[in-house]
Amino acid sequence: MVGTTGAGLFHSADSGESWRRIGSPFPGESQVRALAVDPSSPNVVYAGAENGIYRSEDAGTNWAKLDSPMEGLKIWSIAIDPSNSDNVFVGTSPAQLFRSRDGGQSWDKLAANIAQECAIGDPRVTALLVDPVDSNTVLAGVEIDGVYVSRDGGDTWSHVDQGITNPDIHGMAFSLGEEKTVLVSTPREIFASSDDGATFQSLMSSSSLEMPYCRWVAVKADDPQTMFVANGDAAIGNTGTIRRSTDGGQSWNEVPLPVEPNSPVWNFATNPADPELILANSVYGELYRSEDGGENWGKIKKEFTEVRALAWTPN
Repeated sequence: MVGTTGAGLFHSADSGESWRRIGSPFPGESQVRALAVDPSSPNVVYAGAENGIYRSEDAGTNWAKLDSPMEGLKIWSIAIDPSNSDNVFVGTSPAQLFRSRDGGQSWDKLAANIAQECAIGDPRVTALLVDPVDSNTVLAGVEIDGVYVSRDGGDTWSHVDQGITNPDIHGMAFSLGEEKTVLVSTPREIFASSDDGATFQSLMSSSSLEMPYCRWVAVKADDPQTMFVANGDAAIGNTGTIRRSTDGGQSWNEVPLPVEPNSPVWNFATNPADPELILANSVYGELYRSEDGGENWGKIKKEFTEVRALAWTPN
């Protein structure tokens, strides 16, 4: 599944060989910026657009729009509680947080005191995580207002004030190794926390890289030491790359791509159903696929308009 800004949602049921654009109930020029697959029921997928939230129960083939208070807000992130998939969290722009406790049938706006103005205009909740070990811990990353953390399942929130030196949050991921780690990406640096997001330390600075702009961060589903960072020459740039670490972020290497990307690499899509299958996209519509855990990559023939969301699930 590929979510675009202006061309709606695309779906492939044959590993990217053929594609169809999803019609109803999505308006024809929808802006789909968020996709999330239910970790316990992989046929269930949520999509967030600028006009609300949608749910599929057949791996993205058919969709229903859900009644929600997000109508008229741009949905930028969705997180599903791995221990109880009835708990769904949504982040929007202007920056607000919402929670459902019944699989999207009803919603509550959460009391998070997030900034409503920033250098880019309206702040947006670009990333959401529910702790896979302790579901009471929920983290939200805001572009541009830093990281917020809840210790009570979303009822109350506090701002993380230690360690992250740039409040421009792009991506977040959990690494579940011997030590549980939270990863946070900002435009020029990756930060890590080993205390459930209370404090952070710098893990990797991109200031010396040829392509210093960082967007999303991901962890291989079966190997917490293998991490990926989506890079580019600038936010609205002309090229990009993927960097991979196999030692928990201590060293990073650029992975070979079959063609030079036409813009920064933006997202990754992983799924525990096949940890070796990893997807990535450039912001301007190119889709890359690895079947060996990120060692080698191919390019999917189909190209899209601007891509902001990417997900895959077994069918």
